[in-house]
Amino acid sequence: MAPDSAADSPSGTLRILVADDHPMVREGARLMIGNVPGWEVCGVAEDGREVIAQALRLRPDVIVLDLHMPELDGLAAVRDIRKQLPATELVIFSGVRNEGLIEQLFEAGARSFIGKAEAGEALIAAIRSAAEHKPFFTPQVSQILFGRFMGDVRQGAPKAAAVTKREREIIRHIADGRSNKEVAAALGISSRTAETHRAAIMRKLGASSTAEIVRYAIRNGIIEA
Repeated sequence: MAPDSAADSPSGTLRILVADDHPMVREGARLMIGNVPGWEVCGVAEDGREVIAQALRLRPDVIVLDLHMPELDGLAAVRDIRKQLPATELVIFSGVRNEGLIEQLFEAGARSFIGKAEAGEALIAAIRSAAEHKPFFTPQVSQILFGRFMGDVRQGAPKAAAVTKREREIIRHIADGRSNKEVAAALGISSRTAETHRAAIMRKLGASSTAEIVRYAIRNGIIEA
């Protein structure tokens, strides 16, 4: 399993894999990352299948991943990586602003998104948040999420019931992309209990997906967008 952070890595270095099908983008990201003390680009990939192979071989702490790559699209790659390397964090690096796709990425286990137009400091900030297992959204992505929330309001979506302190803790972990097993370990409860809490929260919020729980968490100040 990949280290949880640079501090846990044997070398004390945050190891980052960069995946993009454009050489100039890969090189630009490599240079930016290489300028941060304690960080290194441990590998690069130019298509979806290669990023999975490299991830399994290198077991990086963080993967910076473009959505639109040859061989295997980024969404499929996210699903595969989250299944095989649950401790490896993902930063989605793309020009895509599609609300539906962002929701699918949430469901697949990604929780950090930046647009290519927002690269530079945003990329560094996103990687730093990912290394701390925290979600990261740039203003563009936050606007998409807020737009969906406002759409729900205009359509008269029912207001969710108030949640308990324990449920807020669990919502925070769910919004951070944690599995039932990871939530259980963090809270000192059984996986079965964590699963029961998750189901109860989704019923209480009227949520049908993890993305809807994330939106609830953002608009109620449980996590920051």
